[in-house]
Amino acid sequence: MSTRDLRRPVFLKLGGALLTDKTGHEDPRLDVLARLASEVASSRERAGTGDSALEHALDAPPLLIAHGSGSFAHRAVRDSAFLEHPSDPVAFAHVADAAARLHRLVVRALLDAGLPAVGIPGGAIAYGWNGRVAHVESDAVRAHLAAGRVPVTYGDVALDVTRGATIASTEPLLCGLADSLAPRHIVLATDVDGIFDRDPAGDPSARPLPLVTPSILDSIELDVRRSDVTDVTGGMASKVRWMLQLAARLPDTQIRVVSGLRSGAVRAALQGADDAGGTRIAAR
Repeated sequence: MSTRDLRRPVFLKLGGALLTDKTGHEDPRLDVLARLASEVASSRERAGTGDSALEHALDAPPLLIAHGSGSFAHRAVRDSAFLEHPSDPVAFAHVADAAARLHRLVVRALLDAGLPAVGIPGGAIAYGWNGRVAHVESDAVRAHLAAGRVPVTYGDVALDVTRGATIASTEPLLCGLADSLAPRHIVLATDVDGIFDRDPAGDPSARPLPLVTPSILDSIELDVRRSDVTDVTGGMASKVRWMLQLAARLPDTQIRVVSGLRSGAVRAALQGADDAGGTRIAAR
């Protein structure tokens, strides 16, 4: 095994609410996506010590990208009644198709930015049991990372042994892969600049939290449901709980939530900069 094979990767999640307008129907923010792809590419270049783009890329840590499905798959889940009828093959196919449409836009933007992005459907690596992701297969992701490619997975529908199918949202995918690959950093890029004690969209007095640990979770209001937004994966509270559980298992992994709408934030967070802003998530 080469030295490169032993290097710990960096994980980046691009939230569905960041990449799309979740109040609409399949409404991607293409300008945001293009800028984020450029930031990701430039973060890899700065990590290098050589003179060429290839040397920079080889020197940078392996990178995995995962993204949410925003107003694509979330809307399809609702319209197809997938949650009510998870064994319906037509509903499964419609949700998978919607998720894949956004995925193609993400991979194309990353390729246009010069990244060797390779798509891996979440439903191809996740397996469910009774409505929850029970296992995430990491072999293909590991092989792409070792070869210098950037695997890109996404929230999807997946097979479920007991129910026929289930939603494999991005957080359990990331956590399952993290358990196998032990990333050095996990960056969660959203449409707000970290985690707040209340919903900043509905309360201008909401305070940003530089650090979230299990001890303060019950004292903050993470989920204020918006009637104009369709989200079938549990909202911010579910995402934070997934990451807190992961932080307890992998205390050496740095986890940070930043706004992908703030120029330069994703690049700084990927490079592990202390001034990247947003919120760190830690077990203690």
